[in-house]
Amino acid sequence: MHDLIAAPFRNEHLVLRPGSQRAVKIGAAKFTDLENAVKAGRALPGWLVDVARRAWGVDTFDRPAHAAVLVRRPGPYEFSRATWELNLGCDFDCEHCYLAEKRFEGLDWAGKARLLHVMRDAGVVWLQITGGEPLIDPQFPAAYQLAHELGMQVELLSNGSQLGKPRMLELLAALPPTKMSLSVYGASPETYDGLTRRRGAFKRFTRGLDAAVAAGLNIDLSLIITNRNAHEADAMRAWADRLGVARREYANISPTIHGGAETLPSQSPEHLTQRAPFTGCPAGHTFFHADPFGRASICKVGREPNIDLPTEGVAGLARLGSIADSLMLRTGGCTGCQLSDTCRVCRPMAKVFQEAKAPLKNYCQHG
Repeated sequence: MHDLIAAPFRNEHLVLRPGSQRAVKIGAAKFTDLENAVKAGRALPGWLVDVARRAWGVDTFDRPAHAAVLVRRPGPYEFSRATWELNLGCDFDCEHCYLAEKRFEGLDWAGKARLLHVMRDAGVVWLQITGGEPLIDPQFPAAYQLAHELGMQVELLSNGSQLGKPRMLELLAALPPTKMSLSVYGASPETYDGLTRRRGAFKRFTRGLDAAVAAGLNIDLSLIITNRNAHEADAMRAWADRLGVARREYANISPTIHGGAETLPSQSPEHLTQRAPFTGCPAGHTFFHADPFGRASICKVGREPNIDLPTEGVAGLARLGSIADSLMLRTGGCTGCQLSDTCRVCRPMAKVFQEAKAPLKNYCQHG
């Protein structure tokens, strides 16, 4: 496996190290120099050896350039980031989950591999793999390893239930994700198991979290605050602080991706936070989302219209920009709104709330 990745990024060029969030910007001349060294089978340029030593403490480049560095080619568009729902299946059944019915279905291995190659050819450098729970998919290890081999920086979103398994931890320790975001649903077995509706969920999560921290993985805890666990919010914060890992809080519960309102009663009203004004989004222009069938949409919320990537390939992404622009138009109940300049949700999210007949206070200033 390569030690470094060199990738075009918009009008710049970056050097990255798999598993690290740090990036080093280099000029076009140095990028060309590196390309030529790789093609000719020469040793790494001295300047790159110095960069790797300073940025990542790497000091053992005794391989030729083509073995140590993967040079990425630019994609035809501006896409550099993507998210991929490997599968919507999950071993938890959280009452607040925006996915609603979590069916375990999607592409076979040939389709998954095809999708990853399309993403690589589109220029995707940063890939977030999510679900459902991605780590329960039998093809997760192969998909994760292929994403690394293709030169992607992979972030994982997980419930952590599988991290206590030695083989899973060995894979992630050998090929570290740039970040692993783990959802936290409580600070006690009673609360955690009650929210996930799975007996033993807290025990599995705790075992996995401790193993991941001990393995040195870059952990980021997502504290999910609902009416069932709000009384343990301080305990969840203290837990993260004791472990010395980053934490974020998510308290605004969304309707399901189908516009269902069954998740909304999980909201803890006193923890409802005010979103920042929506000032634009790169969805559909420099970023896209792929569902378990490889259907590319502008994001996880604005899922239609979409593009069948395994069938259409990279060329299909040319339509995403116009789809994004059309989905951002103020329509329906938002047409002519006098507060639209300071609205706090994007149009696709507002549509989901409207379809769920959610209280205005959950998403609209008119509430």
